[in-house]
Amino acid sequence: MSGHTATDVARGVSRLLMQEGFSPILEFTLANGRRLDVAALGGDGAMLGVEIKVSVADLRCDRKWPDYLEFCELFYFAIPPDFPDHHVPDGTGLIVADRYGGAIIRPSSRTPLHASRRKAVTLSFAKVAAERLAGVIELTAEPRTALPLVREG
Repeated sequence: MSGHTATDVARGVSRLLMQEGFSPILEFTLANGRRLDVAALGGDGAMLGVEIKVSVADLRCDRKWPDYLEFCELFYFAIPPDFPDHHVPDGTGLIVADRYGGAIIRPSSRTPLHASRRKAVTLSFAKVAAERLAGVIELTAEPRTALPLVREG
């Protein structure tokens, strides 16, 4: 392996997904407690999940990835360019990515979610994304004095 990190792959995956019309967030925890490396919401409301693998050993010992499928309509493994892709399970989508971008090598089949599951996952996704944005805004804001909660006059 040439030293590609999961962070590099996540960056390339995020760039690719945005080009494909998806809005990605990293490290999204599902209702079953499992954490997707990348989750993305499509313009049509489709939930896409990505599990990143940068070593064959990590892929071989991963038995949790099927637990993601009940929360995703589209599911991909993402690997760096020098990863031997024949180790990636059949029946899953495949993305090859580095820090600069990525490509869908094998499309994911689409498995519809039940309407109530889709709503729950979408609301959780929106809440996490909004809270993360608020945190970034707070970190980058200039220190200010607190505004009064009720204005007089």
